[in-house]
Amino acid sequence: MTPEELLAARDRVVPDVVADGLLVLFCGINPGLMSAATGHHFAHPGNRFWPVLHQSGFTPRQLKPSEQGELPRYGLGITNVVARATARADEIGAEEFREGGRALSAKVEELAPQWLAVVGVTAYRTAFGDRRARIGPQERRVGGARVWALPNPSGLNAHWTVRTMAEEYARLRAAAGSHTSP
Repeated sequence: MTPEELLAARDRVVPDVVADGLLVLFCGINPGLMSAATGHHFAHPGNRFWPVLHQSGFTPRQLKPSEQGELPRYGLGITNVVARATARADEIGAEEFREGGRALSAKVEELAPQWLAVVGVTAYRTAFGDRRARIGPQERRVGGARVWALPNPSGLNAHWTVRTMAEEYARLRAAAGSHTSP
């Protein structure tokens, strides 16, 4: 992928991977340029979402970003708080996050997943005006779904290792009663 191809992906939207009645709808902050260029969520090689998803027990093997279409068979899906791609999440302002939170609430209400898992507690705080939110289950519901704030799997998040993220994701899996069999 050339730098020009990546830059051309700015502001593109990566289609959601969703179905009605999912067990867990994972929600990223917004697509990065690699995701927008490839059309696959969490596509940057440094992103740890796919290894963490497997190591936490949500999937029976580590999926590649290009295999994201398999997620609904495990009761899982992916969307984003903000749909448009940027090079960095800090390119998104607070109002755009709040607008994304309102759109996400409507989407969750329509799709009716049991859990909404926001991968990035800061994005959750901004989108839903909950400055005190911490990693873990939240008191509020969004669109009728229970909410869990998860650590951001970006390689830039040095506070969490793959192992510690997998442990937190596994806590959600246990609460949701998930299994890896389709």
